[in-house]
Amino acid sequence: MAGDGGAGGGTGSLRGGAAPGRPQHVVDLRSDTVTQPGAAMRGAMARAAVGDDDYGEDPTVNELQQLAARTLGMEDALFVPTATMANLIAVMCHCQRRGAQLLLGAQAHLHIYEHGGAAQALPDLPDGMLDLEQLELAIRETHGSRYHPRPELICLENTHSSAGGRALPLTYLQQVRLLAERYGLRVHMDGARLMNAVVSQAVEPARIAQHCDSVSLCFSKGLGAPAGAVLAGRRAFVAEAWRVRKLLGGGMRQAGVLAAAARVGLEQAEETLRRDHDNARRFAQGIKELNSPLCSVSLAAVETNMVMVEVKGLSPAELCAHLQAVSEEELAETGHAVSVLLFPWSERTVRAVWHCDVSARDTELALNKLGFVARKCQEKLGQGNSPHSTGEH
Repeated sequence: MAGDGGAGGGTGSLRGGAAPGRPQHVVDLRSDTVTQPGAAMRGAMARAAVGDDDYGEDPTVNELQQLAARTLGMEDALFVPTATMANLIAVMCHCQRRGAQLLLGAQAHLHIYEHGGAAQALPDLPDGMLDLEQLELAIRETHGSRYHPRPELICLENTHSSAGGRALPLTYLQQVRLLAERYGLRVHMDGARLMNAVVSQAVEPARIAQHCDSVSLCFSKGLGAPAGAVLAGRRAFVAEAWRVRKLLGGGMRQAGVLAAAARVGLEQAEETLRRDHDNARRFAQGIKELNSPLCSVSLAAVETNMVMVEVKGLSPAELCAHLQAVSEEELAETGHAVSVLLFPWSERTVRAVWHCDVSARDTELALNKLGFVARKCQEKLGQGNSPHSTGEH
């Protein structure tokens, strides 16, 4: 697995800090894409049997594809370089007719970060779901019309990153599936963090995937592999997906070294992701206990490995800058030189994401740093100054 992630000394990296002679400990919570392959994963990569995957001759890739298909309850699966490519291939395979349209949430990763130009974007609810009445209305407005794009595909994201890693309820997935069948549409799931939903809901992956015609699954996020994803579905769909992968330049040669890492991540997913979820929950609970006017969090919204922190009194970018910086004052007061990296998500929100390289100790260090920054900002506000008027912390 990419990093130990357990209790003890922590797995944050060491870099030269502001305090002379004291290295600073970095806790990187920007994303679960920053993980490093650990000893078990690197060993599997070194031992991997390989062949030309473009000829279908890489045994490690073939084994991973079979394992992924069984895990997701699908007939077949295809290994691709990235989840973005997996989602693009799915859209291209499902929407082959000219004028075809896909429907998805306005805040969906596929729409915002993967150039979903052929999509009709619908408002997302706070929990990442779509309003089913609005979804059906959007389908009915164009279904059977000669003057509008033809709705072909509904795309879901599970877990939903813009909603803070919320897992889509199984009842909702069933309702979307029934709606799609009523109008002859297909359903694709962007399952970049599907295994986080699996662990959160304590179900088998196939229980989630059964409501979809195709599912993508990313290995380079919470599962800790350096690269790779799969696209799964019916056998005929995956055969067409192979052709599109070739068209997009995604055919690889001795890709078994990547598939071996992906398999380790998939096999260790439950243990790794459960630890990530526990650490994220501990961080959110710690923010509640801080009771600081600077930041707040909704515990009910913390379902997996993400925490969305609402910021007041300064901008999210400024809070991130304070958390990243290390000062002599911090070292003297706390005894630690800790740099915490977070992602300024929106105008009022900072996102923190747990992964296998962040331990329970790292989580406590990050909480302590947030507490230190909150106190210093409040002291400056109490003095009538802007909390970001100096670079002291």
